[in-house]
Amino acid sequence: MTLDDICLEIAKTGLKLRAASHALPPISAGPAPLSGTILLLGFTGREGWGHFSASQEALDLQPNPLDRWSSRVIGTLAAQLGAEAAFPFEGPPYMPFQQIALSAGRMFRSPLGLLIDPDYGLWHAFRGALVFRQNLILPKVEPATALPKSPCEFCAGKPCLSTCPVGAFTPDGYDVARCSDHLHSGHQTCTIQGCLARNACPVGVEHRYGPDQMRFYMAAFKAAHAKP
Repeated sequence: MTLDDICLEIAKTGLKLRAASHALPPISAGPAPLSGTILLLGFTGREGWGHFSASQEALDLQPNPLDRWSSRVIGTLAAQLGAEAAFPFEGPPYMPFQQIALSAGRMFRSPLGLLIDPDYGLWHAFRGALVFRQNLILPKVEPATALPKSPCEFCAGKPCLSTCPVGAFTPDGYDVARCSDHLHSGHQTCTIQGCLARNACPVGVEHRYGPDQMRFYMAAFKAAHAKP
């Protein structure tokens, strides 16, 4: 099975191939294999969201619907394709999804800490990975000098760093506690519209999440950071 064949099967789930690498990190307690290929899968913009929102997991009112959907869908893909499934929400050890994506050379770290894609901006998310024990034939990697630069390098104003109503994002990092406190304080703007700092990024605005998708992610963040 070629990479193109695998991508066709991935597309049926609503997910997309986001990065591919022959550098395999450990995904279990044992040592990493000496060879193989890892494919990172995820959503881009609003594409594929309907596959999840119409799923049994999204409608059964049980906790962690998106993680459960990802586990089922990517787990089924892995069994079908002769691969092993791995997820960013399972560990330790946790697979370094961001590092793998950065090494592929088509995504970059933004001032918010999120990875920015030159096409999709900040509107993408990793949902899991397929790990193959054999080396798949991947597209030829261009020299580092030919790779695109981060769009953040050309963004003089950096509106993402000045838009947060509580200043949770600074050049020194992301203050998760300050962000969470604001969301739990009764202010609804970010909860309804999505993170204002993320929305301020001018890259890939046409791929911005839809209202339902935005509210889902913000509700999940609030629930994950709720104080006892």
